[in-house]
Amino acid sequence: MSADAIRIERPTTNSKLFAHTRWDVVPATVNANINGVGHNFIHNPFFRSKLLNRLFGITQSIGCCFSQTLYDAVHMQHHKGNSDRQDENGDTVDWLSIYRHSHNDEAENLWSYVFLSFFRDDVGAIRAELRKRKNGDVFWGNIELAAFATTLLIMAIIVPTPPIHFINWRFILFFLPFWYLGHCFSYLNGYYRHYGANPDKPIAWGVSSYGKIYNWLFFYNGYHAEHHFRPKVHWTKMEKFRQSISDLQKQEGVRTIRRAHMLGFLDPDLPKRGGHRPQIETAEQSASG
Repeated sequence: MSADAIRIERPTTNSKLFAHTRWDVVPATVNANINGVGHNFIHNPFFRSKLLNRLFGITQSIGCCFSQTLYDAVHMQHHKGNSDRQDENGDTVDWLSIYRHSHNDEAENLWSYVFLSFFRDDVGAIRAELRKRKNGDVFWGNIELAAFATTLLIMAIIVPTPPIHFINWRFILFFLPFWYLGHCFSYLNGYYRHYGANPDKPIAWGVSSYGKIYNWLFFYNGYHAEHHFRPKVHWTKMEKFRQSISDLQKQEGVRTIRRAHMLGFLDPDLPKRGGHRPQIETAEQSASG
C-alpha cells in the first residue's frame, strides 16, 4: 500500500448546526478538556457557523484557563514540524518538539520537558503567526485571554474570606499551582505521544495507545500516530482509519504503547535515552538482513 494513495473518510451530516456529525455534541458539551475537546476542535471545528465556533473558543478558553486561538497557532506549528529534530542551527520547526531543548540528538529529559515547557512559550512568535492568517485570530485571541482573566478576577472577588477583602489572594495562590500543574499534565501526555517515534517517517511521527476508556475520554487522541499521519481524520472515524492502514504501520515500524500516554513511563518496552536516533526497522530491511 502506498502512503500517498491513502484516502480518509470524512463524516457528513445534514445538521444545520454541526459541521461534520451530530456526535460532536458530546465534546461540545464536555468542553473544558485540552487534549481531547480543544484538540479536536482545532482540526475539525464543531459548528457550521463561524460565530458559534468563535463563541465556543471563548468558553473553551475560560474552562481550560488559556486561549484556544493561541493554542491553535502552537498546535499547527506542532504539525508543521511533527516533533522534528534540531536543524544545523539547533532549531526545530515544532515549538513543542521533544528535541527542541535536547542535546546529542536525543529527546529531552522528561522532567525538564514537563515542568519547564510552560515557561517556554514565546507569545510574540505566537501572535506573529496569528497575524499572518489575517482572519481576526489576533483579536479573538485577545478576547479569549480577557475572558479568562475576567472570570478569574470575578471568582477571586466572590469567594469570601474572613475578613472580607476586595480580592481573595488565598484563592489566587491556591489556583495558580493547579493551573500550572494542569499544563504540566498536558506536556506529560505530549511527551509520550512522541517519545520513541520516528521524526523521519510521516506514518511513524507519533506513538499510539489504543486503550478504549482512555480514547473515549480523550476523543481518540490516543491514536496519535494515525493523527499525525492524517490530521484531518475526525475522531469518530479514527478507529476505522487505523484498521485501513494497520498493515502499512506494521511494515514501517510504528510504535505503540500499552498504557495511556500519561502513564507512558510505565511501558515495559520504553526506549532508553542514549544519545542515538531511534532505529526503526522496516519489514523489508528485516527480511534483507
